[in-house]
Amino acid sequence: MADVRAAVSRFGKALSGMVMPNIGAFIAWGFLTALFIETGWLPNAQLAEMVSPILKFLLPILIAGQGGFMIAGQRGRVIGSIAVMGAVVGSEYTMLMGAMLMGPLAGWVIKTWDNFADKWKPAGLEMLIDNFSIGILGMLLAIGGFYGVGPFMGTILVVLQSGVEMLVNAHLLPALAIFIEPAKVLFLNNAIGNGVFVPIATEQAKTAGQSIMYMLESNPGPGLGVLLAYCFFCKDQATKQSAPGAVIIHFLGGIHEIYFPYVLMNPKVIIAPIVGNFVSILLFSLFGCGLVGPASPGSIIAFMAMAPQGQQITILLGVLAGAAVSFLIASPIVRTSDVADLASAQDAVANMKAAGSNGPAEAGLGDKIIFACDAGMGSSAMGATRFRNRIKLDRPDLIVEHASVDEVPANARIVVVQANLADRARKSAPQAQFVVINNFLNDPNLDTLYNDLVAASAAAGVGETDVAVVTEKIESETKPAIAIDRDGIKLGCPSVTKEEAIRASGELLMAHGAVDESYIDAMFERERVQSVYMGLGVAIPHGTNDAKDSVKKTCVTLHQYPDGVDWGEEKAYLVFGIAGAGGEHLTVLANVARALEDDNVIAKMRTTNDVDWLLKVLS
Repeated sequence: MADVRAAVSRFGKALSGMVMPNIGAFIAWGFLTALFIETGWLPNAQLAEMVSPILKFLLPILIAGQGGFMIAGQRGRVIGSIAVMGAVVGSEYTMLMGAMLMGPLAGWVIKTWDNFADKWKPAGLEMLIDNFSIGILGMLLAIGGFYGVGPFMGTILVVLQSGVEMLVNAHLLPALAIFIEPAKVLFLNNAIGNGVFVPIATEQAKTAGQSIMYMLESNPGPGLGVLLAYCFFCKDQATKQSAPGAVIIHFLGGIHEIYFPYVLMNPKVIIAPIVGNFVSILLFSLFGCGLVGPASPGSIIAFMAMAPQGQQITILLGVLAGAAVSFLIASPIVRTSDVADLASAQDAVANMKAAGSNGPAEAGLGDKIIFACDAGMGSSAMGATRFRNRIKLDRPDLIVEHASVDEVPANARIVVVQANLADRARKSAPQAQFVVINNFLNDPNLDTLYNDLVAASAAAGVGETDVAVVTEKIESETKPAIAIDRDGIKLGCPSVTKEEAIRASGELLMAHGAVDESYIDAMFERERVQSVYMGLGVAIPHGTNDAKDSVKKTCVTLHQYPDGVDWGEEKAYLVFGIAGAGGEHLTVLANVARALEDDNVIAKMRTTNDVDWLLKVLS
């Protein structure tokens, strides 16, 4: 059962990964509809002409492009956008569900082709082959979408709409609350919300101008009632004190996940939001309510913003009625229950979310682990290399890469990031599970991640053949380092302050003609934003991402401080200055990371006066 739930959750997250980045476009379409159609707040026939093209073309293209990007990056985005046009033109219905199919399919096709073509593409013809392949394959997929996917998805949509109409006519629509609220608490809200309700609602809104289907899963009322019950009647003071803040986050911020632990700590409470949402849906049905676009996030602000003209009061009453009923049912349950354990319930939510994200213990074949730092060049590159070398024999199926926190690939399964950059990384990869660390080299959370991944190796089906193949691939791709030379290594340096060490690295980079003086200021800014101390006595001062124009060529320098430099609560003995004009410096960082796997090598690097040995280690 857990495997089924995790699979459905991962499916829901995949759908969410395509829809959520484009919710702004849905909201723009909703506002245009609410304002400018004939029955809108400010009827305007000319501006209303944008409504239909956005719905028919723009939204499916955005979703399919994102789906392709999740599989194959930018090339996936392009071919996904091409492919979905066949389904769009081949059906009279809005192809949101078609886009959710065509985008990932197109991404898989181009990724498979690229893996095949990389083995034989002649040098100098890469661009020609890449451009023609994406054009030809995209055309073929579009034709297939026109004759196959468009009509098929149109039929599926008709069946789903007929089912909804049957429920409405039989006055059974409120009964969906029996499935919706438990699904939300079990982290399946993305699957039902974005995968089913939004496409049906969008098709209904195209003709009716609104849809009740937008309201079923995103209604904030039932969760509000549960949280208010904990505010007033919970025996545990810590939980009681946490509930008011959760009320604000849930009701105004629209983050429904905040109330899930309060239900899980006392499962009987689930009755309250079920009945509360039942009442809300019943009232919405009786009053003919609906929203013009998706209320995302599911806050009262989004609800009211997407309300059609003249329905604000009835929609608000429906939400508050659901909250009131949920509160009345939850209150006696909370008041008579034993002291609740909120922390354990929050851990349960985190574990369920991790399972849906294919967390470390369940990382599958070919899953991608991303080490992320601010620029994606220095600390994350070294951390990724070291972890890749550590894990490759146990899990050669895993892909370990590095990236900027603002450009984490959408297909990342696990993201390793330092604590003060985690929020930025989550914005670029909301679908991933996060491992938050303090440094990239010797953090205990990295050990936990490694142990979880190794423990899952048997389930992943990794064999000796895989190890040999991956090891051969890694060795074949190793290139000589070219970014460090004898004059870039300074041994036996006397201890200085952290600031003096950073400046010394910058001045040595300048002496090599690698950077101009402004780069040194960027190195200090980098340290201010995020410490460049890596752990194990290593620091790697480098500039911010904005300082790329200050870099003239790639260069890496090394200052050895046998007595150490105070770097916060740690000491740095090896300080690598980095200026990256391209990817060459990453090879040096890779070799540094390999060297740091051996304690004896680390110890010798701290005190050696043998420059030739250091050059050999680093190249």
